[in-house]
Amino acid sequence: MKVVALAGNPNSGKTSIFNAITGARQHVANYPGITVEIKEGETTLPGGDRLRVVDLPGTYSLTPYSPDEVAARDFLLEKHPDAVVHVVDAVNLERNLYLTTQLLELGVPVILALNMVDIAEARGIGIDDEELSTLLGVPVVRTVGNRAKGIPDLLATLERVISTGAEWTPLEISYGAACDKALSTLQEMVEKSGLLKGMIPSRWLALKLLEQDSHTIERVKRLGTPDSRRILETASALADRVFREMNDETEGVIADHRYGFVAGVVKRVKTSPALNRVYISDRIDRVLTNTLAGPAIMALVLLGLFQFTFFISGTPISWLESFFAWLHSALWNHLPSGLLRSMVVNGMVDGVGGVVGFVPIIMFMFFFIAILEDTGYMARIAFLMDRIFRKFGLHGNSIVPFIVSGGITGGCAVPGIMAARTLRDPKERFATILSVPFMNCGAKLPIYALLTAAFFPARKGLVLFGMTLLSWIFAMLSAKILRSTVLKGESTSFVLELPPYRLPSLRSLVIHMWERTWLYLKKAGTVILLASILIWSLMTFPRAPVENIEGLPENQAAQVHLAGSFAGKIGRFLERATLPLMGFDWKVDVALIGGFAAKEIVVSTLGTAYSMGEVDAEESASLSERLAREKGWNPAMAVALLLFTMLYMPCVATVAVIKRETGSWKWAGFSILYTTAVATVTATAAYQLVRLLA
Repeated sequence: MKVVALAGNPNSGKTSIFNAITGARQHVANYPGITVEIKEGETTLPGGDRLRVVDLPGTYSLTPYSPDEVAARDFLLEKHPDAVVHVVDAVNLERNLYLTTQLLELGVPVILALNMVDIAEARGIGIDDEELSTLLGVPVVRTVGNRAKGIPDLLATLERVISTGAEWTPLEISYGAACDKALSTLQEMVEKSGLLKGMIPSRWLALKLLEQDSHTIERVKRLGTPDSRRILETASALADRVFREMNDETEGVIADHRYGFVAGVVKRVKTSPALNRVYISDRIDRVLTNTLAGPAIMALVLLGLFQFTFFISGTPISWLESFFAWLHSALWNHLPSGLLRSMVVNGMVDGVGGVVGFVPIIMFMFFFIAILEDTGYMARIAFLMDRIFRKFGLHGNSIVPFIVSGGITGGCAVPGIMAARTLRDPKERFATILSVPFMNCGAKLPIYALLTAAFFPARKGLVLFGMTLLSWIFAMLSAKILRSTVLKGESTSFVLELPPYRLPSLRSLVIHMWERTWLYLKKAGTVILLASILIWSLMTFPRAPVENIEGLPENQAAQVHLAGSFAGKIGRFLERATLPLMGFDWKVDVALIGGFAAKEIVVSTLGTAYSMGEVDAEESASLSERLAREKGWNPAMAVALLLFTMLYMPCVATVAVIKRETGSWKWAGFSILYTTAVATVTATAAYQLVRLLA
């Protein structure tokens, strides 16, 4: 199967093109040694052949500084795709064509997807795509990714380029007399030595060595041959000579000439309107990014998102609750009494059902978040939050890990922590990594939904909005404390690109929603199912002696078994401290321990614990209804549990990633102790205060 890679700058619409080409036939690829996310999908070319499409991380350049850029460049160098579709933002042609020149210098077959041409035309920007194709020597296809316009032409062009299989000549740009002379010397040495022959074009390799690109130098060093050592020494000497002649680093000199080449191309193909014209996005931003109005509008947008999510998901949730109640009753009535029935009904159905029942909330939340992302408003939220971030000692790029981790509810701390790699200052990166677990990841959402439905049914959206604000407050205060103590240092500069506002396509929104919802469902069907069975086992064994339960009704006997089980003993030991401090009984303690595997397991464990011993199928009720009438449960305890689950130790996957990203178990252990201590103090204070005011 032929392979094509999609490359492009961030916010160029590359993901929209990928979705339009592949539809739902996509997944996250697993490449050894690559830790950033690379998506793959499949499509059918007009001639009927299948094509594998790889969506590379967004990058501005093939001179990598971040793991995303390294992953994109290494894929092109090592996997040798049959073609590269470079998605170019037609509105920002100059900046995007800089990457084009590097792709052409690499000698890969390139097709230019001139994207967002509708926005360019609306702004009065004209681009002669035929002249652009002639000047660069590559096919150019006009597209509007979020509406799937131009995709048939793009696929037809891809098929034509791949089927020809012609050799592509790398682009050669003059970088001035000093650089050209040094480049020629290095290229000749590379060709004579056969260094990395067949893997990297000799001129491109020489160019990277002359730029003193650290990744390329390290790659050549690993060869350990006399030729490689001699070439590295020569490259260093030539770079020094260029610096003395030009009074600038070779990388800067080469970049200047590339931009000069791009400027010449753009001058030939682009016509622009008068400079004083104010565009729609600029007019909208005057309000949405205003110092005073912007934060207020952002708060209203997010509050509306939460309120509408709960409103629209109410009916589907009631359907799912009715279905699982019926399934509980049916299985309880038809399975023979004993351990098998208890495991299936109490362990599996009530455990997994308690989590799956909140799928409508997850699904609609992801749908509305996709709207914020695809319209471009999410970037404005980042812009507004950057003003606050700097006061807490963080870099503006920390906004990305915070949002990915659940800054608008529904993310995950694992990719959020990995996204912190874009931060070059290690102290800012560590402070971000250690603060990210306080954010409201999607796994915490079922817990919030459960407790608000049980104790605050009239204020669901308001409670979730408040939890989101509190998660930001705790994360920011945590970062401030860390940056003022163990991770002292100045914040570095930050530049954020604001993409133009766009109308998202329904297809793209549905794909984004389904991707994330499916991951949640897979987790419920695998990790949570296995954990539910494990927790049930801990709650069931060892069995109480027969004489202890003889003559007792079945439900009371089940509670005796539960109290004497492994889980019961652990929970009762912890209950001595948690009950007076936060109101948590031993069942809650067991659920919170299970949450270390995955936060959703808190809900499934509560579902198992509070269904153990039910005998009357007709009285089967949703978990939120059970908790609302359970002895010992009250609004004060619910508030404490909401805060504790938001703040306490991250799940095991997050801890593992913290260890990998910081390179030390010390920081991973610190994260567990630090977050749990904050959670305990906060939940205790909230419980005691609410009880005092009640």
